Amino acid sequence: MTLSEENYLKVIYHLSADLQVISTNAIADKMQTKASSATDMIKKLSEKGLVAYKKYQGVTLSETGIHAARMIVRKHRLWEVFLVDKLAFAWDEVHEIAEQLEHIQSEELINKLDDFLGNPVVDPHGDAIPDRTGKMTLTKQRVLADLPEGDGGHLVGVKDSSAAFLQYLDKQQLTLGSRIQVLEKEAFDESMVLDVNGSQKSVSQKIARQLLLD
Repeated sequence: MTLSEENYLKVIYHLSADLQVISTNAIADKMQTKASSATDMIKKLSEKGLVAYKKYQGVTLSETGIHAARMIVRKHRLWEVFLVDKLAFAWDEVHEIAEQLEHIQSEELINKLDDFLGNPVVDPHGDAIPDRTGKMTLTKQRVLADLPEGDGGHLVGVKDSSAAFLQYLDKQQLTLGSRIQVLEKEAFDESMVLDVNGSQKSVSQKIARQLLLD
């Protein structure tokens, strides 16, 4: 696959987490391109057996497409682990670098990288890393905003991995592994007062919607 084909395939894969059939417009929006350009690429992916495409109905990934997408995701997330754990990058700095590194084609290199890192199952943002066969170790995750007063757990992931959001979490000292308990939940706007590792913090519903607990 070309770099562009890999980028489209990964976008379709991520969109398929919430949608069974993905529209051309949704793909075009994510790729920041015209619908006609997205359609042309989807046809190329269809010719390679990576997606099933029906005009006016949308796109679904084939089994081959799912595996290929997971291998791209595997490379991306392993490189993020390497950048954070071995090169001391912050978790908000690694996404764009990993976007470049994920297109390296050497399967042997990626498998050796995996072994070198100790075969991690999650990346620095708490997202599952596919193994060399494409299987993923999925853990039960709960959205903080859905928890009642008195409930809690450990922060194990974030839905929004943008640099701006991760920098906000750093300022609030909300990092993976933080112990969080809901102290109060405001009925008016569903904002929350939390106990985070023994310190009291307030977060909006918008923020709470992005935090995943075990």
